[in-house]
Amino acid sequence: MPPTPEQDAVQILLQEKTLTLPEFTAETAWVLGTMLRAKAIERRHTLVIDIRRFGRPVQPLFYTALPGTTGDHARWVRRKSNTVARWQRSSYAIGLKMAGLGQTIAERYALPAAEYTTDGGSFPINVPSAGGVIGAITLSGLASREDHELAVEVLCEHLGIAYSDLRLK
Repeated sequence: MPPTPEQDAVQILLQEKTLTLPEFTAETAWVLGTMLRAKAIERRHTLVIDIRRFGRPVQPLFYTALPGTTGDHARWVRRKSNTVARWQRSSYAIGLKMAGLGQTIAERYALPAAEYTTDGGSFPINVPSAGGVIGAITLSGLASREDHELAVEVLCEHLGIAYSDLRLK
């Protein structure tokens, strides 16, 4: 039996609480980005990978567009990461919440769909010693749940945490 949205939401909360970084530097972004890129190439995924630090202005730290992607993927990345910046939660978690409410973020919060989306694939970079969520790892090219899970898988690998314990069931 496939998992329910409620089960995914509970597991995502555990992912977000567990997958915190002791620090986040440009080098950290490069390591995570190259890990994601290697997995995407190995699995023959068509992806855009973006890792950024939030702020005014946003600081892009890693970006790659694999063969087969388009400019639309870059727009999805921006919209997904804007969602993480606003709610400090993964874009997939926000998507599940909005689906449960039967509303879109445009309806509930009067936010433009051109700037925000609840599709999965953007995961918060949480550094407790730096005050919490300071950026996002964002993927675009797979289904929402798969984009989300690839980011989680690589964060687990980077932190030495068993992905099997945190993956969505």
